[in-house]
Amino acid sequence: MPASSVDVVRPAFDHMVQQLFRPFRLGQWIRLAFTGLLAGELGTSGGCSFQLPWRPSNRPDRFLAQGVAPMNLLWVVGIAALVVLSLVLLVALVYVSSRMRFVLFDSVIARECHIARFWRSRSGPAFRYFVFQLFLLAAVVGGIAFFASIAAIIAFGTGWFRNPRQYILPVILIAAVFLVFLAAFLIIAFAISVLTKDFVVPQMAVEEVTVTEGWNRLWSMLLAEKAGYAGYIGLKIVLTIAGVVAVGIAAFVLVLALLIPVGLVGVVAVVSARAVGIGWNVLTISVAILVGCIVVAALIFGVLLISVPSIVFFPAYSIYFLAARYPALNTVLYPPTSPDGVSL
Repeated sequence: MPASSVDVVRPAFDHMVQQLFRPFRLGQWIRLAFTGLLAGELGTSGGCSFQLPWRPSNRPDRFLAQGVAPMNLLWVVGIAALVVLSLVLLVALVYVSSRMRFVLFDSVIARECHIARFWRSRSGPAFRYFVFQLFLLAAVVGGIAFFASIAAIIAFGTGWFRNPRQYILPVILIAAVFLVFLAAFLIIAFAISVLTKDFVVPQMAVEEVTVTEGWNRLWSMLLAEKAGYAGYIGLKIVLTIAGVVAVGIAAFVLVLALLIPVGLVGVVAVVSARAVGIGWNVLTISVAILVGCIVVAALIFGVLLISVPSIVFFPAYSIYFLAARYPALNTVLYPPTSPDGVSL
């Protein structure tokens, strides 16, 4: 019987300890932090909105005469350029993330992180994974737009926006149903993304299969061992929460350890500057901003280094779990050795 999700926790933890601490190499930690960040093990999201400062003229003939105002045209061109630039940047980040996912896989397997070499070795599978991620992203955006359109059609068609107080209960019920379906859709999309990253990417790396073929194999494994994979997902959620808490505590301690002495030095510097008659000017403000940027960069760098154990552990956890069910990966993870102990 293949190893359970609980059984592979210890091998994955031992793998992480051996790779990171036996011996400790700062250079490898830095490379793994950089790889994990770009591979998507750490990430942020945000949004922005724009509003055009334009009011239609009360006189249609005047509007037709003046045409499009130059300022409005500049806003439209600027926003269009910003949208295009954002899309290009998003596609570039998805591409880099796809390549670095394979770099991270190879780094965990080899117990060594060589970004340039591993980047060059997986161009074909990484590009196929990149295309898959673009399709998944488009599906998520399209799904959200579909649910929002349905909600808007219902709201406008029934006149809820014209008399909202008369339809409070229906609005609440429809909104609840809408949120349930939207949440279910997003959970399914997230599960597909995580399962692809954990179990299809290794197949693509080992045998260079397509995403579709990898998912066909994975689906057969899921049907044959529903409880095992459900246990994996459940335990991974628990381990992820524990990892986030541990990294958060360590990051909080790091912030205190760095900001307290920096704050004391800053207070002493300000008091000393005032004592000798130095006030705030362009030079002192520039120095303060520069120091602040250095402190923020140091904090980000420190948090990334603190996150390296989780960056190694979680890919190792999925690799050891899949290796017990996927002979080709098991051979890569445990290469056969000759009688004298040399790997073949």
